[in-house]
Amino acid sequence: MADMSVEFCGLKLKNPIMVASAEPSNSVENIKKCIDHGAAAVITKTIGDIPGMQKLTENSKYAILNDQGKLIRGKVPRSFVFYSRSGYAAEPAQDWIAYLRKTQAYAAANGAHIIGNITSGTVAGWRGLARMVEDAGIPMLEVNYQCPHPTELAEGAEGVWLAQDPRVTAEVTRQIVDAVNIPVMVKLTPESNRITEIAKAALDAGAAAVAVNSRFVGFAVDIEKAEPYIGGPAGVGGPWVKYITQRWVNEIYSKYGCEISGSNGIFDWRDAVEFIMSGARVMQVGSVLMLKGIEWMPKVIDGINRFLDDHDYPTIAAIHGIASDRALKTPAEMMSMEPLYCEIDREKCNYPTCDICIRMCFYDSLFFGEGQVTTTPDKCIGCELCFNVCPFDAIRMVPKSERAESVAAE
Repeated sequence: MADMSVEFCGLKLKNPIMVASAEPSNSVENIKKCIDHGAAAVITKTIGDIPGMQKLTENSKYAILNDQGKLIRGKVPRSFVFYSRSGYAAEPAQDWIAYLRKTQAYAAANGAHIIGNITSGTVAGWRGLARMVEDAGIPMLEVNYQCPHPTELAEGAEGVWLAQDPRVTAEVTRQIVDAVNIPVMVKLTPESNRITEIAKAALDAGAAAVAVNSRFVGFAVDIEKAEPYIGGPAGVGGPWVKYITQRWVNEIYSKYGCEISGSNGIFDWRDAVEFIMSGARVMQVGSVLMLKGIEWMPKVIDGINRFLDDHDYPTIAAIHGIASDRALKTPAEMMSMEPLYCEIDREKCNYPTCDICIRMCFYDSLFFGEGQVTTTPDKCIGCELCFNVCPFDAIRMVPKSERAESVAAE
């Protein structure tokens, strides 16, 4: 059996699955349930000192949509869109001191960890909350920068998120890191087009890791009622977004080789494996637990374990960053790839019943022949579209050098 344990920012974790800062971690009872179902760590619902965001939680709204933009009623499919609006932990921050101590004791007794997630509207607030979490015995901190700038750092910038500005990201992170002796993880927002730059600013300021990333803000419309779902803009996520998230995981990992927690887009064990191979050391699971139940988590953990065993990987470390390490890094590398062309396996091909490859070839390499698909290798650029859409496995991609050798032999 593969070794599922990982070390992340000095924490020894029994597996790479964390529960994200969300509703499944908003109470002592929920946190304990997450631990009982195998979570290696649970990140608390955001503990903050912004009254409006605490009040917002009491007015939370959710809409789960399918790929047609309609409400899903009943069983939630893999292609769901999670559209929701909620705030931070509803209780005053001081109430969480007892909750943190209680859940940390429970976590320690069950081979898990609690990570405190905090936010504030002022630098003093960030520092105070960070110290509060550390004093409660919590071994790691996650800071949620998806909130307004502290006004003393960016005059007139209220309403702009902290993780939009590298300078402010660095200054706030430096202040928090200076206030505590536990590792600090910065959760990034996808709303910035400078995510990699923001990540570097946080790391340079002393952050031990970055979480990539929180959710987008979207606008979903109910066309039958001619109005937005749940009244207006809200956070939007789901498995569909994982390729965007993994893009940033890949880029940050490839440039900095830092500790990364993947977040936003994980549904099952396959997604978790993709995140690990992209460069995330651990994954945060949130929305799917709200829709499938906390009982879904063992399926994710067990699935990763089976995958490792089935593919003879001895440890999680054996697949960490493996896809990103193998990725082409520059346009020059991409253009230096050996040219390919497509060949048709006449025995497998179902033409003329099927002609999807011809309809999807935009380089005039495939066309209708007499009873078969005709190929013109000289025009084929090796894009592999025909290869990937063929439902009968009747196309293979061959290096053009092999064709040149075969032609010369003839």
